[in-house]
Amino acid sequence: MKRLGVLGGMSWESTCVYYRLINQGVAQREGGLASAPLQLHSVNFAEVAELQREARWEDAGKLLGQAAAGLERAGAQGLLIATNTMHKVAPIIQQYSHLPLLHIGDATGRALHAAGRRRVGLLGTRFTMEDAFLRQHLEQHFELRCEVPDAADRDEVHRIIFEELCQGRLVDASRQRYRQVISQLADRGCDAVVLACTEISLLIDPAAGAWPVPLFDTTALHAQAAVDWITGDTP
Repeated sequence: MKRLGVLGGMSWESTCVYYRLINQGVAQREGGLASAPLQLHSVNFAEVAELQREARWEDAGKLLGQAAAGLERAGAQGLLIATNTMHKVAPIIQQYSHLPLLHIGDATGRALHAAGRRRVGLLGTRFTMEDAFLRQHLEQHFELRCEVPDAADRDEVHRIIFEELCQGRLVDASRQRYRQVISQLADRGCDAVVLACTEISLLIDPAAGAWPVPLFDTTALHAQAAVDWITGDTP
C-alpha cells in the first residue's frame, strides 16, 4: 500500500471522519487487521480561518504548502487536502512538494458524471460557493453546470458551518434550513446537490430520509478516492 499524506484540522471534526472512512475502506479492501498508512499534519484551524477572513490566501497557501513539504519529508507518497475550501490554494500548496494531489473536485466530478448528473447545486463555505475554484474545476473537467443558493441562504449556510458544525454542534433547526435550501436548488432545476464542505455530512446524511434530489458528499467521495489510491486500484 502507498502512504498518503493528509492536511487536516480544517476542521478537526471532519478530519476525524476522513480518518475513520479511509481506515474502514482499507480494512474492507485488504481484510484482517489492515489499516491505512497515513501521515497526518493537523493545523490550528483558528489560524487558517483568520487568514481566510482577511483574504490572505497566499499566506494560507504557504502555511499549508510548508506542511505538505513536511509530509513529503516524512515519507508520504501522495497528498490529500481534507477540506473543500483550501483547494482554492491547491496550486500554491503544490509548489512546496512533489506529491501527487488527490483533488476533491476529481473525486466528486467522477461520481456526478457516472451518475449522469449535469446541473448541480453547491453547498459549502462562502468561499467555496462564491469563488470559482471548485465550480470551474467541475465545469471544465466534467462538463457540469453549477448553481449556488441566493445571498441570504449562502450567508446562513456559511454561518452554520463555522459557528456550529466546525465546533461539533448539530442543531435540528439548521438541518431543516439546509433542507429548505436543497429544495430551492432542486426547484431551480438542479438534478443533484453537492455537500461541498467536509463538515456538512455531520448534519446532513445523504442516505437518511427523502431528499428532493440526490446528495453527493465530498467527504465520503474523497475518502473513497484515497482508499483506491492507497490500495493501488487507481493511478
